[in-house]
Amino acid sequence: MDRILTIDSGLTVTKAVLFDLDGSQIAVSRRNVPQSKPAPRRVERDMAELWHQTASSIREVLETSATDPARIIAVAATAHGDGVYLLDRDGAPLGPGILSLDSRAVGVVEAWQRDGTQTAALNLTGQMPHASAPSALLAWIARETPERFARIGHVLSCKDWLCYCLSGHIGADRTEASTSFTDVKSQNYSPDALTLFGLRDLENALPEVAHSAETVGAITAEAARITGLAKGTPVVAGLHDVTASALGIGAHRPDVIGIVAGTYSINECVSTAPQIDADWFCRNAVAPGHWNNMAISPASATNYDWFLDTLCTAERQSTDRSIHAQLGPEIDAALERPSSVLYHPYLFGAPMGAAPSAGFLGLRGWHTRGDMLAALLEGIVFNHRQHIDALRGGFGGTEARLTGGASRNATVAQLFADILDMRVTVTDTDEAAAWGAALCAGAAVGAFDRFDADPRDIEANATIYRPSADRAAHYAQRFTLYKEVAETLGPTWDKLNELEAMGRGARND
Repeated sequence: MDRILTIDSGLTVTKAVLFDLDGSQIAVSRRNVPQSKPAPRRVERDMAELWHQTASSIREVLETSATDPARIIAVAATAHGDGVYLLDRDGAPLGPGILSLDSRAVGVVEAWQRDGTQTAALNLTGQMPHASAPSALLAWIARETPERFARIGHVLSCKDWLCYCLSGHIGADRTEASTSFTDVKSQNYSPDALTLFGLRDLENALPEVAHSAETVGAITAEAARITGLAKGTPVVAGLHDVTASALGIGAHRPDVIGIVAGTYSINECVSTAPQIDADWFCRNAVAPGHWNNMAISPASATNYDWFLDTLCTAERQSTDRSIHAQLGPEIDAALERPSSVLYHPYLFGAPMGAAPSAGFLGLRGWHTRGDMLAALLEGIVFNHRQHIDALRGGFGGTEARLTGGASRNATVAQLFADILDMRVTVTDTDEAAAWGAALCAGAAVGAFDRFDADPRDIEANATIYRPSADRAAHYAQRFTLYKEVAETLGPTWDKLNELEAMGRGARND
């Protein structure tokens, strides 16, 4: 049977995933891609290293699955959105790629809030710029490193950098193109948007736009040598991983809320008309005339990973059981007892922007690690609910579909059902974003009728979590307090950020 190969490159891991045309996952290969944090608020990665690790994962997945490269009918990539990956006019990387966890441009965004640019951007582009938006990052580069800005030849996303490495094609798809510079009504690039952000000089640096399920090139001889793929294999435009995840779990359609509990808190729904609000991004969906409404913040499972890496080193090193199996009983027990502990999961930002920071409140001497982890997981889901409540208010939706690493934990999935007070479906697709890209790749070469003509029986192989009325009421009370506390902490977070900006000079005087 013919096969499709897709790349899914997140903020820490890049993967190559191989699928049969019936949707069966044949093999997956993962590589860690180091992040660099050269200064506070800066999160970057080496672009050449990202390609090297991605190519290595492709070669490995072909070898471990004993797949003849000639059986691969198409290749497509999906990757984290926002951030920027810049090329000079010769097509070479122009410094490191900037990830969507980066918040160096928070000052730019704050200035835009004060002078009305944010409101004008919302009305024109369907979204308010945030600290890792291409618009804000490019404005920061123009201000702080003008010599780098003057050398920009092409403004790409992570996925489009990988597409370029595979095929030599410089371009974007509809979903990536709409991260900053498109008119929300026409869904096409807007010169007025560039002018609004002071970036009109970059008009010729924006990549041409293709449909996500459109063939844009072919595997080059150099890419074939490095990856083991066959030269000439079609390369398809692909799509933003937020959209790809929804497509992969059957949620990229009206009336369904798609949830990705990964590094980011991602919550989305599709509409057939643009609806603008400060609580979500109104971006392009895969099909023209459809919009993907995304309410997101960098405040989901990355908090859990941080806790494990920082405070559970011994358990991480244990070879007897996985760390999740070790901590599971502690968490389950803590969720069954009353607790005053609340956690705001704002390690890298919040729905309110980059200023808030994370923290435990209500912690007492008798509380255990389990109580802290239970509060942390509750806080993650509370953050998702804050976004989802906004989407439900604007678009409705009685069904939620959940994916991401956290969705594989039954305790966490049940927390989503109870805290959201709605039915939550978890599909059996481990690599949802990769499968979303595979659907686009297959459609581009005629293996599927359309990008959303999914051959799987999703419902037959899903786990459904239903809320408990008692638990839903319990969490509604805690969620109300969670929001009240966050609303009062704004001035405190600003003062804490001032301390960071001051450094330690006063102590050394």
